[in-house]
Amino acid sequence: MALLIKNGEIVTGDARYVADIWCEGETITRIDRDIPAPPGAEVVDAAGKFVFPGFIDPHTHIHLPFMGTLAKDTYATGTQAALAGGTTTIFDMCCPARSEEPAGGFETWKALAEDNACCDYSFHMGVTKFDGRTADQLRRIAGEGIQSFKIFLAYQGAFGIDDSELFQILHLARELGVITAAHCENAILVAELQKQLLAEGKTGPEWHHESRPPFVEAEGVHHLMTFAEATGAPVYIVHLSCQEALEEALRGRLRGVDVRIETLIQYLLLDKSFAERPDFEGAKFVMSPPLRHMDNQAVLWNALRQGQVDTVGTDHAPFDFQTQKPMGLADFTKIPNGIPAIEERVSLLYTHGVCNGNMDLHTFVNTASTNAARIFNLFPMKGTIQPGSDADLVVFDPAYRGKISVSNQVSTVDYNAFEGMEIQGRPEVVTLRGQVAARDGRFTGTPGRGKFLPRPLSRNT
Repeated sequence: MALLIKNGEIVTGDARYVADIWCEGETITRIDRDIPAPPGAEVVDAAGKFVFPGFIDPHTHIHLPFMGTLAKDTYATGTQAALAGGTTTIFDMCCPARSEEPAGGFETWKALAEDNACCDYSFHMGVTKFDGRTADQLRRIAGEGIQSFKIFLAYQGAFGIDDSELFQILHLARELGVITAAHCENAILVAELQKQLLAEGKTGPEWHHESRPPFVEAEGVHHLMTFAEATGAPVYIVHLSCQEALEEALRGRLRGVDVRIETLIQYLLLDKSFAERPDFEGAKFVMSPPLRHMDNQAVLWNALRQGQVDTVGTDHAPFDFQTQKPMGLADFTKIPNGIPAIEERVSLLYTHGVCNGNMDLHTFVNTASTNAARIFNLFPMKGTIQPGSDADLVVFDPAYRGKISVSNQVSTVDYNAFEGMEIQGRPEVVTLRGQVAARDGRFTGTPGRGKFLPRPLSRNT
């Protein structure tokens, strides 16, 4: 298997130049000008195009049992959608319920992804309880190359942990050299506000935001910062949505907490009015934390540009509008949380980030690829373009113009949260470890070729 990408403008997190890229097997072996094409090599002419490293989505829920139903995508359809949109690696959340053992949950998620995933993948290991059996199981899971845990300071009684569990998890994570990703809200406040709203007859999706206002998220971040400071554990805040939460995270950083921050493409582009649409249409946009007032968007763009926020993910959690979201028709607390975004993230971030002057090309690459590779110990195998790196490459056409629509998406969910949005530029050719996996927004690769990516721990176990 040999691939030559010619005449493209290579853009990484810290460099930009025109050159050819020669790939043998699954890796990049040479970068130079005017590399001749050997007989039998596949040649992609990238003249007038950017060539980016394969993009990395640090936060997805391809398989998600949640609120009595399952997310709509499978590892086949979800990862095909990822590749069509330029994402070559995902970090899926392995989230067993409190009634399950971590080891059993890990084996379930692994088995579902194996031979089905079309892009490369790793997991964040959800830790939804901590008892006498948990530590040994987590040690074994970390030893298999899982360098990140996931905890929920929300969803009381389902995924949520208490403070004693939080301390023990972070203490173990520091010992193992694992970074802990955290969903930051205050579970008790959410539960009480939900009860209050429902008692007042406020049952529609427009009230979801009021049950989890910004101060609830900010308090969750403050809580995490306190425990991370006490244990010395590195942490990663997932799906940060608002200024109040950001300020708490930055205060922690100033105190010496080792904290990295992720926001989502939807928080940069959509606002709470989407969840307030009439006739239950707002249910399409119910997620936690909720979409915020649009004033937060400028704050998040500024934080990305200044390097205060590290990554842009999706929290891809697709539930059908027609058959699954109506579970909460009479009670917003029962609406399955999440939206689809894995396919649209890259083009939307380029359009509204680079084209609109909110970030330069290097920040675009860093926040959508390189930083995630560094944080989660995949760099330089992933997240850059250099000899020895995996040949995950995105030939990106900046001249493309189009509109996002459910009618031409790859994901199997029955709506698109970004319906009708115009995009400038899209991935034209996407390669996964030296093989073309998508062209012009359609998956063209080998089903099931995705590979599990074990990651080294930050310290020896």
